Amino acid sequence: MHSLPLFHRLTGQPVIVLGEGPMAEPKRRLVERAGGEVVTDLQQGIDVGARLCFIAHDDVAMCEGDAIRARTSGLLVNVVDRPDLCDFTTPSLLERDPVIIAVGTGGASAGLAKQLRLRLEAMLPSDLGELAQRLSTLRERIKAKFPDMAGRRQALDRALTTGGPLDPLAQGAAGRVENWLAGAEDAASAGRIEIFLTSSDPEELTLRQARLLGSADAVLHDIGVPSAILDRARADALRLTLPFEGEEPEGLVLVLRHTAG
Repeated sequence: MHSLPLFHRLTGQPVIVLGEGPMAEPKRRLVERAGGEVVTDLQQGIDVGARLCFIAHDDVAMCEGDAIRARTSGLLVNVVDRPDLCDFTTPSLLERDPVIIAVGTGGASAGLAKQLRLRLEAMLPSDLGELAQRLSTLRERIKAKFPDMAGRRQALDRALTTGGPLDPLAQGAAGRVENWLAGAEDAASAGRIEIFLTSSDPEELTLRQARLLGSADAVLHDIGVPSAILDRARADALRLTLPFEGEEPEGLVLVLRHTAG
């Protein structure tokens, strides 16, 4: 990845926004929308402990000078329309509170990010945020129903998958959480599934293979399995190279065999 996407909590925090006019105003609105307090003076922002700085001067030299000063003071800097001067970029945002989906291109094309966001906007149901809120509200009951973490993860994966009772792309999923929780059976907290890969191209993974990669607790793989495929696994999944000797990892274990030429 060219960038590490993070969600920065700004509520009540000072954020520097320098500049006037049509380039600076959207950044001020963005900071305020996230609960941050806009500071328009660089030194004042540094003094009160700001961690982020948006720079939107019309004058290129002013942008470069303020970027250097802010960066040497330990701030992360975004210079509008100058990705070469940016420590971070601002994505196109899709909100279904508390769900936030950010689409970024690393500054390559804001227009492309916007169009992708609009396509996703049309796909996602209006009550997606309600589903997230409901799952959060029932977190303790879900833990009580599935006390084993691996089993809990697998139960939620089965419920939230395409066509599942809590499919997040299906309207009304929030209203089905109680019924799902009442009738859900404990998912097996352990299991081993083997997959034989016939291609090194991650785009040629079957839907089932992609789903298993995204939900496995541990991935055991031949040394020839390319990183592009392993990167489709959960970020926190245990990865072990075959041959593996020792105790079998807990949870859903996915074994990847590489048969591609």
